[in-house]
Amino acid sequence: MGGDDERLRAVVSLAQTMAAAYTPRDSWRAAALGACEALNGSFAALSVWERDRGRLRVLVNAGQRAEGEEEFPEEEAYPVHEFPEITEFLHERWAGGGEPDAWVETADGQPGAGGPARGARPYCHQRVAALRRRGRGCCVVAPIVLHGRAWGELYVARPAGQPVFGRADADFATVLAAVVASGIAQTERLEEVRKLAFTDPLTGLANRRAVDIRLDEAIERHRADDTVVSLVVCDLNGLKAVNDTHGHAVGDRLLERFGSVLSLCGAMLPEALAARLGGDEFCLLAAGPPAEDVVEVATELCDRSAVIELGDGVACGVASTGDPIGPVRSARRLFRLADAAQYRAKAARSLRPVVAGRDGEVIRLADSPPKSAHDRRRLRGNRP
Repeated sequence: MGGDDERLRAVVSLAQTMAAAYTPRDSWRAAALGACEALNGSFAALSVWERDRGRLRVLVNAGQRAEGEEEFPEEEAYPVHEFPEITEFLHERWAGGGEPDAWVETADGQPGAGGPARGARPYCHQRVAALRRRGRGCCVVAPIVLHGRAWGELYVARPAGQPVFGRADADFATVLAAVVASGIAQTERLEEVRKLAFTDPLTGLANRRAVDIRLDEAIERHRADDTVVSLVVCDLNGLKAVNDTHGHAVGDRLLERFGSVLSLCGAMLPEALAARLGGDEFCLLAAGPPAEDVVEVATELCDRSAVIELGDGVACGVASTGDPIGPVRSARRLFRLADAAQYRAKAARSLRPVVAGRDGEVIRLADSPPKSAHDRRRLRGNRP
């Protein structure tokens, strides 16, 4: 019973560690390390089956990694036709209501415990070659099933010279894979909740909360190492007229279309954040690119917005620490400058962005007394 108690504790520990994971990477690492320890392995990996790309992609390598194995590899992936148990045995058997049993592979190529059918020789000679190449003597492979579908696999190995995994180990790996599947499902749900918390549901862009957090971080970088931080604030012209004339459903489509254009233009700036602040207000936030690059992208945004069906262009203001706008010690200051520039563009019906520091009126407007003591868009009194 001592062995059973130890394995029960390992299962509980794995479940608790995955439940405490905050990010997908934390969850993957917890799964691999927990399974590795539970099975007395030296190395473990977690992989996902990417159906659209026809490959098994490694998410994490944990434990004693061989040369060339990264903890979180960017592109370690293997064509699934090299691992037919994923697409053939596993999928067909699960579809028929079978259990996704784990199996054992050995470096000498001898049949391990289990296999695609209990007692049958394993399919995958690539795994055998990999074991030899990396100095490992055996591995146990446990399919992971999520929402009734093959999701990927849990892989645990032992070094050459250590005892080979047995049938009891394979059965235990099957249990561990089920625990891992539950943990992954929870992580995905939490990740979706987090994503929704920082995403505008209509356009799929970031929302105001995400902008506030990212801008605060960018300003801290600027204060630390003078990183150029630029903010483009946009006001979509003519939305009210579209809503009044064609209905809000058409207005929503206009917002979605502009959101797509904003995303496209934002992609021209490395790691820029495209966001909808609310209503007809949008922004681009960039940390790193020169001010001139940001202005060029804002100009491209104005040009593309001018030809959106039913739209009436966009009023666009830019504020960048790369321009002569004075010290920027807070996110609020940069927002006010970009907002003042956008206000100037709106008032002048400008077809081009107005840039703080290049238009003499913008800084004066930004420094004018607010209409309200509480809101960001003080120039027009709109609540954030």
